[in-house]
Amino acid sequence: MSKHEEKEIQSVDALISVMNKPTEADKALVRKAYAFAEHAHKDHKRNSGEPYFDHLYATAMGLAEIDMGAVTVAAGLLHDTIEDVGVTEEQLEAEFGNEVLFLVKGVTKLGELKYRGAARHIESLRRLFVATSKDIRVLLIKLLDRRHNISTLEFVPKNKQGRIASETLTIYAPLADRLGMGELKRELEDLSFKYVYPKEYEKMNTIMQESKLLKEPQLEIVRNTLKRNLAEHGVKGFRTESRVKGLYSLYKKLERKNDDIERIHDLHAIRIIVHTVEDCYRALGVAHTLWHPLPGKIKDYIAFPKPNGYRSIHTTVVTKEAGPVEIQFRTEQMHLEAQYGIASHLTYKESGELLDRGEKKKNNLWFRQLIPSLLRTAPASQSSATQPKPPKWVDDLATAHNVDELPKSETFLQEISDDFFSHRIFVFTPKGDVVDLPVDSTPIDFAYAIHSEIGDHTAGASINGKLVSLDTKLRNGEIVQIETKKNARPSKKWLEYVRTTMARKHINQAVAKNQKKDGKY
Repeated sequence: MSKHEEKEIQSVDALISVMNKPTEADKALVRKAYAFAEHAHKDHKRNSGEPYFDHLYATAMGLAEIDMGAVTVAAGLLHDTIEDVGVTEEQLEAEFGNEVLFLVKGVTKLGELKYRGAARHIESLRRLFVATSKDIRVLLIKLLDRRHNISTLEFVPKNKQGRIASETLTIYAPLADRLGMGELKRELEDLSFKYVYPKEYEKMNTIMQESKLLKEPQLEIVRNTLKRNLAEHGVKGFRTESRVKGLYSLYKKLERKNDDIERIHDLHAIRIIVHTVEDCYRALGVAHTLWHPLPGKIKDYIAFPKPNGYRSIHTTVVTKEAGPVEIQFRTEQMHLEAQYGIASHLTYKESGELLDRGEKKKNNLWFRQLIPSLLRTAPASQSSATQPKPPKWVDDLATAHNVDELPKSETFLQEISDDFFSHRIFVFTPKGDVVDLPVDSTPIDFAYAIHSEIGDHTAGASINGKLVSLDTKLRNGEIVQIETKKNARPSKKWLEYVRTTMARKHINQAVAKNQKKDGKY
């Protein structure tokens, strides 16, 4: 056996060893994809001079680490074969089937793009969103692909570094966040931050290093005190972790706090990971008997999860040793969710079988609403009348702009960033359904988020049972009810205070239609 063959066996075995209980058929598929991709890219080099296949391997390894199935891992290995080395769609389908082909096509540029420059780039992004709306695995492959690309950005020509890093910060990191993939979001943010804002990156890095030197000994005292008292109060089998704030997250928070570092208490946090939800609240009680909590700094994301499914309890307590300290309480399952998002809940076997993991008896409704495409029983490339719809925000992202209008849409990236990736709030319908909206959204944005017909016939609104004006800014946790009337019409004035592109689009369409009907032009 040659050294090359020996290395190949070791590498593919390492990849398979990370996968979650692969069958023999799964292993065979991954081995075949590995050999095919390595051969197809044998003469292909990265800007760093390393074999291009190293990038494909890193992408596939990332997918295996978040428990994606064999088809997705294989697609990760093959995701650049059509675009970069001339493998045809017919070849790929003949070798690996239509589902792998669908995923690979979703990640590539999907053939010839008719635009150039910025418009070409925007069309490519939009096509990614359209493919994602059909199968969320397309986006997972793209996110892991981007993670490796951004980690090797130093080898890319400087005139391209800024665009790639900015796109990562504006689009891909927030996408990871909306999928609940906190660990990946932080990686993408901090890796791209230093290219987009190099001076600010260095400043944040200095702040964190200095804070670590000053606070670490005191935090250790607080941690040991808490551990001892938790054990004494019957909290069993817990473990502790330290959480250091991401550099880009710190930068954005300082912006909101007028650069006052004294107002930021979560540079370093103590994380308590327990077995049950009951233990989370018991541990919180122990912490509050030891130290006074800061008013307004207790956040119960277990009772009220974030829109992306994040669950934990956060409290900030005032300690004698370290001053204000943030402490987080969560179960092991919540910890997995916070790190890996959708992938923490199940292993997806592409045959359609789902293997629930963790808290099997829990009905993770937020997850099933967020990622219904993972619950499909039909292959991704086949249509099915019973196939669940994609997550609403993904579908909205895919249909936010007509592809024929893209060359005119210079504000495309800013608009989708504002609409889908800005700071979010979540409000409730009277029936208890959650509606996820950008900060500063109004009842009109809420109405259009429910349905365009409701938005077009909105006549009034109430929040928590009280009548409000239509320009009222919604706040987290409010219950919003819309009053509709058959003869009500959108007003052009609404455009002055609506927040979402979707609402603006429907208002403009309705106003133009009504003006035409009234004979005004």
